[in-house]
Amino acid sequence: MTISEAQIIVDSFRKNNGHYTEDEFFLYTEAAGLIIRETNDPECMLELGGYYYEQKNYDLALKYYEMSAALGYGAAIVGLGYIWYYGRTGTVDYEKAFHYFSMAGEDSIAQYKLADMYHNGYYVEKDDKRYKEIVEKLYRVYTGTNYVEDPLPELCTRLAGIREKEGDTQEAIRLLREGKSMLSSRIGYNPFFGNYSIMKGLIHDLYRLTPLDKNNFDLFDLYELMKEPVKVRFSYNGIPHIIESSREPDGSVAVCYEGKWYRNIGEMLMNAEIEGHLLTLSAWKCKNFEVI
Repeated sequence: MTISEAQIIVDSFRKNNGHYTEDEFFLYTEAAGLIIRETNDPECMLELGGYYYEQKNYDLALKYYEMSAALGYGAAIVGLGYIWYYGRTGTVDYEKAFHYFSMAGEDSIAQYKLADMYHNGYYVEKDDKRYKEIVEKLYRVYTGTNYVEDPLPELCTRLAGIREKEGDTQEAIRLLREGKSMLSSRIGYNPFFGNYSIMKGLIHDLYRLTPLDKNNFDLFDLYELMKEPVKVRFSYNGIPHIIESSREPDGSVAVCYEGKWYRNIGEMLMNAEIEGHLLTLSAWKCKNFEVI
């Protein structure tokens, strides 16, 4: 395989938008590995580490993040912060997380994770005043932006919590809805498992503060609606589809879509397909949701 051939494979893999087979992923890793060996490209190292992170192969993610970070690539430094903050390789190390997030300078993701550390008292003394200052500053920077990779959903959820504590419930609800809208777009662009986790928490917080309107809901509202047995119909390109949840003997709620059963609504949203691609990649094309 030549570098040019490897680059074609890598470019083609990127276009899969997170939807690929094991064979396609293997071929991609071989091609990316060749590019890294021949060119020492830190961006390629970061990307390969990111795909391993997505696969939850955190040891290899750590390896490639460290390689990229050693060459000064900022996003890889943030990635290392995440690995140690969440203990992805088996050990939580808040000191290392704080070190890497601080190294990342003005990177917005690193900044709000540092804010979280002040909020929770991880490695540093608990400081909610500093937490609020960082979150509010970052929100002012990103509110109104349309780039799906901006950290607006994460900032909205944090600022909503701050506003709720201040007694401004309506502003908290508005912020959560703003974050939900941007996060829906992001998942359509990047179906990374962490984005689904953020959405699940956001939906929980939103409908803890205000009731879900069963006459006006969308695909991601199913995180809330399908906590209980319910049957929902929606249309996609004018064709009706059914999603149904059912109480299991152990008390859990399983979900059936297109004749296939999933353990819960989260598993369904992450894996269900429509017309050959992930359902959530085209959430905006899912219309006319109704409880039946």
